[in-house]
Amino acid sequence: MRVRFLIPTVLTALLLALGAFPVSAAPQGTLSLAEGEDFTFAYSTSEPHATNWIGLYRSSGGGPVEEEYVAPSLVWEYAPEAEGTVRLSADSLEPGSYTAFFLARDGYAWLAEPIEVRLSDEGSISFPVEEATLHNARQGQAYEARLGGLVSGAGAEFTKVSGDAWVEVAADGTLSGTPRASARREPGVSRPDRSSAMVTVEATGEDGSSARLDVTIPVRRHNEPLVDELGVMSLNTWHGGTQVNGYHEKQVRFLLESGADVVGLQETQGTHAARLAQALGWHHWQGSGSLGVISRYPIVEEYGEVNASGGVRIALDGEESQVNLWNVHLGYTPYGPYDFCFDGMDVDRVLEREAESGRTPQITDTLAAMSDQVDAADEVPVLLVGDFNAPSHLDWTEELREKNCGYADVPWPTSVLPTEAGFTDSYRVAHPDPVSSPGLTWSPLFPFHEGSTGPVEPQDRIDFVYHAGDLTVRESHDLVVGDPAPAPGHADNEWTTDHAAVLTFYSLTS
Repeated sequence: MRVRFLIPTVLTALLLALGAFPVSAAPQGTLSLAEGEDFTFAYSTSEPHATNWIGLYRSSGGGPVEEEYVAPSLVWEYAPEAEGTVRLSADSLEPGSYTAFFLARDGYAWLAEPIEVRLSDEGSISFPVEEATLHNARQGQAYEARLGGLVSGAGAEFTKVSGDAWVEVAADGTLSGTPRASARREPGVSRPDRSSAMVTVEATGEDGSSARLDVTIPVRRHNEPLVDELGVMSLNTWHGGTQVNGYHEKQVRFLLESGADVVGLQETQGTHAARLAQALGWHHWQGSGSLGVISRYPIVEEYGEVNASGGVRIALDGEESQVNLWNVHLGYTPYGPYDFCFDGMDVDRVLEREAESGRTPQITDTLAAMSDQVDAADEVPVLLVGDFNAPSHLDWTEELREKNCGYADVPWPTSVLPTEAGFTDSYRVAHPDPVSSPGLTWSPLFPFHEGSTGPVEPQDRIDFVYHAGDLTVRESHDLVVGDPAPAPGHADNEWTTDHAAVLTFYSLTS
């Protein structure tokens, strides 16, 4: 990888004009990219200090644009002198746009105007997949989708090779047009499924390399619902995926091939939901820390964060069809299965420690925030997804007593309370028998085995997709790509996380 270009940012001027940055505190220092050195920054300041620092953030979000903490920097180093240079390692970074900030005294006050840099592949243009299905279109309605973020390589320009006549392809990878009831097809274009438009797109890089992507756009009739099936996923990204080499392309490939429409993400580090949405051309909500949501369809309302959870409203078909989705990442310690399997605690004490972990109050507060929406779930369905960091009472049954270290009938609060509030565990609808379909999500990287002093790492289902309202479960799966090597040999896995994902497909009422 290499730094392809440098753009002195105009962000400061814009923030000053908007009043986001106080004029009296305008930075007096400088920051620039040292010529010929990858991510080596030259800086100067009239206020040197041992804890002044330079941090790198994704341009899609997370940086201290208002001199306040938003999310951790991706890489950083101290810049203590009145002037000097600092090199930031790009080894852990994926190709993309980044913003560098020169900041004061272990804080977030600007010492210089931020600058933007781009890290791009030296290799040829490529797509992460050979074919992709985009969000639905409808006859007679204008349609738009963005492919520009999918391609890797420098300076890609897009053209249409072939496909349905109504689809236009702009140079930046934007697809647009309006499907008609009897769409005219170009000569030689076959379309075996007349409910879909088929388009082949070519991206050409500045080095002359090119790659093609076969695109499918499902097209609904003018009097049909735009969305009648919805794929809902929960995915703990494991530090955004950064523990695995090439995580960006692997994540994008998985999401495209999964068929998911809406994904609740955990461990996004305040930036990775925005990154994935930008690549996929989707919509997103990015929380301040762990939580994020990405969606093929517009996010029309954000409910904010409530004690380890956050919620959004998604318009599947304008005002005609919407869903509310809440995403949680509950506290991880103390962990109940460890209390049982390693320490032999009794049930009452383990349930006390569920409260001490924060999980019980967190799910209680989340359900309270959702209560009005759950009451109205017959009009607008409600989804509750996430990493609950605790098992389900549906899985700790008498039949699985031996597997669960000799315990059964444990009323785990994080599954009992949602059930009592009116939610249904979609995976257990599709797979009622926990013996034949355990659905384990923790952990493909830390598998159960007999250690020298006894069993190591209990296996459990701790990631869930719940629903309330008029939704019908068609199928539900725990998903892992390939056969991941266990930690610590995980760096080159195709699977980029230490959890399995959960994906449920629902039928929506017409």
